[in-house]
Amino acid sequence: MKIVLDIRKSATENAEAYFEASKELASKQERAKAALAESQKEQSLLLSKISENAEKKPALMKRKREWYEKYHWFFTSCGKLVLAGRDAKQNDMLVGKVMKEEDLFFHADIQGAPAVVLVGGKAALAQEKAEAAQFAACHSSAWKAGASAVDVYAAQKSQLSKHSHGGFVGKGGFAIFGQREWFRSVGLGLSLGMEKERVICVPEASPQAKELPVSISPGSIQKGSAALEIAKILGAKAEEVLLALPSGKFSIRRR
Repeated sequence: MKIVLDIRKSATENAEAYFEASKELASKQERAKAALAESQKEQSLLLSKISENAEKKPALMKRKREWYEKYHWFFTSCGKLVLAGRDAKQNDMLVGKVMKEEDLFFHADIQGAPAVVLVGGKAALAQEKAEAAQFAACHSSAWKAGASAVDVYAAQKSQLSKHSHGGFVGKGGFAIFGQREWFRSVGLGLSLGMEKERVICVPEASPQAKELPVSISPGSIQKGSAALEIAKILGAKAEEVLLALPSGKFSIRRR
């Protein structure tokens, strides 16, 4: 060990100085031990309280999801279910297995749009068709492109085919034959809220939209950031909001 001596002091004075310094170090060490012990005690009490509160809280049951929640979905103003595929596989499943003859198929007139099915669409009111058309527009690539509107058409199941001009239409796509019902310049806008402990997302054309706290349209906010902001407003989980949003960026307005 290296010892530094003060040449201005005698040997006795240097020894006394080191003795006093050692006592101070010993005192600091004891204070540090006491502080550590107190900190450990407080931490132990805190962990005990957290554990106690956790035991008191009832276990949260995971919400049972309805079968249609694997798609983008909403219910029209008259209670009809509307479904939109999230990918090519779901598009094929919607048309091939879910869609019935009494339903209507909606599709935005743009490359990169999902199959959208209005259940019971043949008997739907014009208002309900307008809602389904806007839902189809919002979940198309028009949103990602930042467009304000896009044309949408509707067709019956009998008009859809996986074959066109002797060739097979690729996964998620369909050939359309016969006359279509057109909805021109459909604006892009959705509203979000909470219903039965789940996030709902409806087109702005729906009367219900005015009652929901969040309105969204194409904008500049990244999807992840938008989901966090909306989740905070709704008191929902961000991952639940993400599932409801279309692809692209967002402008958020709180009602």
